[in-house]
Amino acid sequence: MSTKKLGDLLNPNNVGDLGDLIKRARKMGELTQILSRALPEADRAAIVAANVREDGELVIICASSAWASRLRYEADMLLRTARDAGIAAKTCKVRVTQSQA
Repeated sequence: MSTKKLGDLLNPNNVGDLGDLIKRARKMGELTQILSRALPEADRAAIVAANVREDGELVIICASSAWASRLRYEADMLLRTARDAGIAAKTCKVRVTQSQA
């Protein structure tokens, strides 16, 4: 496969499954950054990823159960932050990522 063709496949402006996947990944990355910045500086590394499901559920992924407990206390603030960013979030769930041992 030529480099140009690969570049076309990875272009988020293309219509199709791969372009849609790239757009979605970028939106998730942006949401993760927005939510992380809303936390105190010492806690910003707590959020591994964030997503909003079609039903309006904001899902926040963190690396440990200790972080999950801390982030659950911040759920209302994280929802407000997402809404202020134009994201139609209704509820918030905090999940712990599976360890890769």
